[in-house]
Amino acid sequence: MDRNIHAELDAEIQANPIILFMKGDAEMPQCGFSAVVVQILKLLNKPFKTINVLLDAEIRQGIKDYSNWPTIPQLYVAGDFIGGCDIVREMYQTGELRQLIEDKGL
Repeated sequence: MDRNIHAELDAEIQANPIILFMKGDAEMPQCGFSAVVVQILKLLNKPFKTINVLLDAEIRQGIKDYSNWPTIPQLYVAGDFIGGCDIVREMYQTGELRQLIEDKGL
């Protein structure tokens, strides 16, 4: 039976208000960029889900295709793709990320 990766990703993104596709998980990030985004999300003190792309090659490639973004980590808030580490860090530093999350009622 063929998997529909796009549908799987869409379901996860719609079901989780804040979701991070990353290498590793929140307790043990497997790359520095993923660790930075996890740290930022923890500082915002909002619940979030992580998906470890290292556990599933189809998910790892699928999320890149889904977002049309070539790198991991990838953050989604309220179903919208936010970006990777550099974008998330910049948005956090300017207060834009916190404001976005508040504006979405999260």
